[in-house]
Amino acid sequence: MKREGSRVRRKAKNFFKTPKGLLTIILILLAAMAAPGEGLSVVLPGLLTAVAIAGLADTVALWLRKGTWEFPSGAVLTAMIVSMVLRAQEPWYVVTVTSVAAVLSKYLFRSRHANVFNPAALAIIVSFYVFHTGQSWWGALTEVPLWLQAVLLVSGLFITDRVNKLPLVLAFLGTYFLLFTVTAYVGDPRWVSEIYRSPDVEAALFFAFIILTDPPTSPAKYPDQIICGVLVAVVSFSFFEWAGVVYYLLAGVLVGNVWEAWRRVHRRSTHSFPRGVGTFLREISPWKVQAHGRHRQDVAG
Repeated sequence: MKREGSRVRRKAKNFFKTPKGLLTIILILLAAMAAPGEGLSVVLPGLLTAVAIAGLADTVALWLRKGTWEFPSGAVLTAMIVSMVLRAQEPWYVVTVTSVAAVLSKYLFRSRHANVFNPAALAIIVSFYVFHTGQSWWGALTEVPLWLQAVLLVSGLFITDRVNKLPLVLAFLGTYFLLFTVTAYVGDPRWVSEIYRSPDVEAALFFAFIILTDPPTSPAKYPDQIICGVLVAVVSFSFFEWAGVVYYLLAGVLVGNVWEAWRRVHRRSTHSFPRGVGTFLREISPWKVQAHGRHRQDVAG
């Protein structure tokens, strides 16, 4: 019994040294700092229920897929991100259903080696149309004193460095704010002024550090990271300017996910461009029978 307890403690200690474990600690810290400002009775039911049920769903899915019981670390992170992005006042069951849908999407939309879409981003956009949800990004410390918001910046830079995605984040943020700054000078600055105020600034940082850098759905090589960061920024800017939808950041990352999935498939393919596109569509088909084996997923997803 003592040996088993020692083994569990050792596994837990090793887990919290990994990027997934470190991100779990960071999200718990951010949630603990942000929740009092929103009201614990408002935030906790959705957050805790979403983590529990999404984790259970992922545990069962992992067992069916691999034949072994595993701690659903990816589902815990996904549920926390969903909860911390959605409006804090959303009903607990809406947050929970959205989180479970996010977890299940990892198994529906996959290439050979990883899920195609960031699960939290995809599910939040779907919930906008199904449940008419809002987004307050309360987990980005939007309701805390300015000096406490440094925690988001420091912890975000830390986890970004750990997953080696700094060029991706810098390319995104640089292009994103450059586009809005140019727009402010050549057009009506009042239209884009909210981008530079709370909660939009904090949302952009949380998005860049936590969602955009998801290893399974983002590129590893620096040149590809820069291209992806610029692409996501341009798409997010376009959705804000011409569509005016609240999920403009999440729409940008989904387009970046598709580009990255296509790039991986096309790189492996020895066929011509049209055949490569066909291979890509087969790869991401939700009805594709997946080969068994382990898939590297370092953070959420």
